[in-house]
Amino acid sequence: MKYDLEERTAKFSEDIIELCKKFRMNAITTVIITQLIKAATSVGANYAEANGASSRKDFMNKIFICKKEARETKYWLRMLMKADSSFEDECKRLWQEAQELTLIFSKISNNKD
Repeated sequence: MKYDLEERTAKFSEDIIELCKKFRMNAITTVIITQLIKAATSVGANYAEANGASSRKDFMNKIFICKKEARETKYWLRMLMKADSSFEDECKRLWQEAQELTLIFSKISNNKD
């Protein structure tokens, strides 16, 4: 099977969206979910942009943004679990995927060649 990071990041975004649909919306969860969806979907969007980058510098900048957004996604997942633990197992699974993406993008951004 061919490894497709663009597909993996898109699936990650979709999984976050599906998770967020399950939560009861209130003053706390609405703010957290908004931030979570922005961060999580930004990972895939920036990776897609990186693949169409105009230069090596542009590519590396987009990869760095992917890494930052994956880290931010972990933060918002943690806050969502604190606000409402109804779907804690799914949040933890997605947190782990965000962690793996963070490590992947760290590896890419540290590979200067």
